[in-house]
Amino acid sequence: MARIGLFFGTNTGKTRKVAKMIKKRFDDDTMADALNVNRATAEELAQYQYLIIGTPTLGDGELPGLSADCENESWEEFLPQLQDVDFTGKTVALFGLGDQVGYPDEFLDGMGILHAFVAERGAKVVGAWPTEGYEFKHSEAVVDGKFVGLALDLDNQSGLTEERLSNWLQLIAADFDLPL
Repeated sequence: MARIGLFFGTNTGKTRKVAKMIKKRFDDDTMADALNVNRATAEELAQYQYLIIGTPTLGDGELPGLSADCENESWEEFLPQLQDVDFTGKTVALFGLGDQVGYPDEFLDGMGILHAFVAERGAKVVGAWPTEGYEFKHSEAVVDGKFVGLALDLDNQSGLTEERLSNWLQLIAADFDLPL
């Protein structure tokens, strides 16, 4: 079994694309294939000590799911299944996708929701990311002046995605014992 679980929720497929970009950098012993949470079980996620999880932010700062007009279930429906999962001893890194121009008042709020959920259940969250280089008014994903994970805007800054992803993986490498 791979050491690191890679889970994502999506609506348009952009978060899936980023998850696949992450997976491509690692072999199967290091990282499991990216798994959409609408196809995952709580047991599958809970088996990993190391987790990378990603989400877009939709509408008024919502996680993807049926109430956010997604065609399929996603994080909104999966989180209740994780209510009783103890994240103590787990290391979690988050990545989030948002549109800082179209939604500057709730940029990456979905990532902030996931952060609060896993942190409240004992996870060690790593990979805080600087807010410099982004133009937004508010984000629930900012704690102590940094994003709680990798901040990506594929709508307005897609040209920075590869570089940001590489730098972020370097940032979390020691916490995940990654062979970079």
